[in-house]
Amino acid sequence: MIYDTMLLVNLATWWLIMVLNRNNRIERQTRLNALENQIKRLTRRLADLRAVSDQFTRWRVGIFIVGLIAAFAGFTMNNTLGWTAVALFALIFIGVARLHGRVKTSLRRHEIWRQIKRTHIARMRLDWDKIPAPSVTDYHEGHPFALDLDLAGERSVHHLLDTAISRGGSARLLDWLLATVPDLEKIQHRQALVRELIPLSAFREKLTLVASMASAKDGGIKGRFDGLRLLRWLEQGGDKTAQLRQALTVLGGLSAVNIVLIALFQFAGIPPLFIGTLAVYALYSAFQWNTLGGLFDDALRLQAELNRLQAVLDYLEHYPYGKNVLLRTLCAPFLEDAARPSRQLGRVGRTLAAASLQRNPVLWITVNLIVPWDVFFAYQLERNKQDLAAVLPRWLDALHELEALIALATFAYLNPAHVFPVITSGAGLKITSAGHPLIVAESKVSNDFALNNVGEAVIITGSNMSGKSSFLRTLGVNLQLAYAGGVVDATDFEAGLFRVFACIRVSDSVVDGFSYFYAEVRRLKALLNALKEDNPYPLFFLIDEIFRGTNNRERLIGSRAYIRALVGGNGMGLISTHDLELVKLADEMAQITNDHFKEEVIDGRMVFDYRLRSGPSPTTNALKIMQLEGLPINEVNPASD
Repeated sequence: MIYDTMLLVNLATWWLIMVLNRNNRIERQTRLNALENQIKRLTRRLADLRAVSDQFTRWRVGIFIVGLIAAFAGFTMNNTLGWTAVALFALIFIGVARLHGRVKTSLRRHEIWRQIKRTHIARMRLDWDKIPAPSVTDYHEGHPFALDLDLAGERSVHHLLDTAISRGGSARLLDWLLATVPDLEKIQHRQALVRELIPLSAFREKLTLVASMASAKDGGIKGRFDGLRLLRWLEQGGDKTAQLRQALTVLGGLSAVNIVLIALFQFAGIPPLFIGTLAVYALYSAFQWNTLGGLFDDALRLQAELNRLQAVLDYLEHYPYGKNVLLRTLCAPFLEDAARPSRQLGRVGRTLAAASLQRNPVLWITVNLIVPWDVFFAYQLERNKQDLAAVLPRWLDALHELEALIALATFAYLNPAHVFPVITSGAGLKITSAGHPLIVAESKVSNDFALNNVGEAVIITGSNMSGKSSFLRTLGVNLQLAYAGGVVDATDFEAGLFRVFACIRVSDSVVDGFSYFYAEVRRLKALLNALKEDNPYPLFFLIDEIFRGTNNRERLIGSRAYIRALVGGNGMGLISTHDLELVKLADEMAQITNDHFKEEVIDGRMVFDYRLRSGPSPTTNALKIMQLEGLPINEVNPASD
């Protein structure tokens, strides 16, 4: 009777998992189909625009040729008719060129938009070569889980999620994913914002489009803009406003005197006194060059960064937020009348446009001999920098926050089956159908898991390649996604607040002279120290193949002692192992339970279902793998040697 009941429960569970997986696949495929249809429409539109652009090119060539013929014919009759033809066809050519420019801009816009859609599909399919690499990958070498959980670097969770348009936004997202202490209030606030952003796909994509268009306008600059470079520029050099104001007063007066004396020489016939005052003006201007040196150079080098920032903030400033109250509150720094980006950055842009006169040396020298052009605009730039320094940190902070939230919202949009976790102030972890976001959907197997009380531990046994390490990473990755404020790869997820610590990917160091075993010991010691810390948040530990770097006897002794030290402390977690002897600890300590993964040999090959089961593993597979690969496995009796 008991056996029949358990069989029915297992069948019901299997049926439920199959139904959920089928529904998830349908939802995901629907989203993929929608993106592919959008790409097809954009491709057709691009073909039409290219045809129009080619037509404009032919028209421009035709107008130029006809204009030359008309001008030649006109000049053979009289100059008036010839110049009239030149002016008429020049106006026609300029008008057509402007229309052609609009078509080219539309072409660039549609190409970028199509690329955004293609990148979405690449993220859904984990086609890493088509997903832009993250611009920020740095993290502390001793971080408790960054490397172990594949959260940072190439082909990581950060790489998958990172849609940021700036380095600061990318860094903000990485900070959230690698946060070692969760904050319930921040988690709930981010969740609310992400929920608001998920349906705003046009808003999210337009922000990327605007930044990319601004980059294309500045000569196709690659990479994400760096707001920190702008902050460093504002801070460097000190305040030169007073010095420039004094120089402007002196040079302005000398310039006025020069102009008056030149006019008197030209029209009243007085002696050329302006030669002396002009020499004084030139010498004083040259003396000021030390003050001006570098002011314009640095600013002009950053002009592309400023242009991209201005384009992005201008879009956010004028976006109709409507009922999106949380989004509007986040973007409030861009909406304040006294410090609107369009005004502040517009003034800087106009100043730099005037300063770019330096790129034409002849005109630059001529103008500066007449009026103190450089000094005036250097003074204006210093004032602009002071105004900008008061608001730019707030702008960048809000923008980076928005970019990180958009990354989480895009991840949720591209994975409609993922759910928002329930985060509580208590302890415990309960997940239904937990999957790993870095495993392709077609190969992914989801599992249920629960751990209820602080002080408990689960020993995971199973064969090589059965899924132990991936399952540990699955739990850790989803916990960090939850604490970042995003959705998780599960159908139901409830967790308390934990400090996560993992010992999964440990490597030796030739440079530091650490063997693998010593590196592992150091890592496990750091984990134990973290467990013993006086901290309100318990530790959630994930240990893979404990003490794999030493022999069987010492590994077993050390593992038993270490697990006993973990259990009952201010933490809970999982330890995977090949040592089946360790499962006996569950008989000694009530806080320890056993789970396992299993395998089968079918038609001469290993088959894994990657399903987590209760109890210790009944089998091992090392000898089976060796045998299947043709290695000798006959036991040799040492006494016979």
